[in-house]
Amino acid sequence: MSKKTYIPAVRYNWLTPFFDLVIKLMPESIFKNNLVKQSKTQKDDKVLDLGCGTATLTILLKKAYPDAEIIGLDGDKKILEIASSKIKHQNLDITLDYGMSFELPYNNNSFDTVVSSLMFHHLTSENKILTFEEIYRVLKDKGNLYFADFGKPHNIPMRLISLIMNYFEENSDNMKGLLPKMFLNANFTKINEIERYSTLFGTIYIYHVQK
Repeated sequence: MSKKTYIPAVRYNWLTPFFDLVIKLMPESIFKNNLVKQSKTQKDDKVLDLGCGTATLTILLKKAYPDAEIIGLDGDKKILEIASSKIKHQNLDITLDYGMSFELPYNNNSFDTVVSSLMFHHLTSENKILTFEEIYRVLKDKGNLYFADFGKPHNIPMRLISLIMNYFEENSDNMKGLLPKMFLNANFTKINEIERYSTLFGTIYIYHVQK
């Protein structure tokens, strides 16, 4: 799969309208609210929700930190239309951008914080590496990344589920527990595991990474 390969949020474009329903099968409110809490966003901070999907996390961030500049980015135009509708319905000041995680349309040192939820497992190994480098580039010095994604199964039921999920996503790096090492290889200096959750689709980890 080439650098330009893009995998929609629910693998196939025709499933995009069901994205929110699929995510609700996981403890979405728990781990996304945990991401918001962990981000410790300050007034006037600039925050990027990378792979924002339908903007559920983006909206939570804006409601929790109304004085921060919140930007959501996704590479799926159809899902951004859903996100835009949700944001307008709640009358929130949030910017939505179209773009790929491995070619971020932002200047160096642009963001205080980057957050991401269940995005990295959609990326090929090549695009993961490029994305990690891009996140490092756009973060300010001492900037923080908080992300939730699938990782190495931590018990037998999760191992069995991971065998199935590997057929549907680019999950191999995640299942092998390689994401922390990939971030360190992208010059990040600090990575901490904050929490883990058992879900119907595998083990979800929350990590904090610092530039």
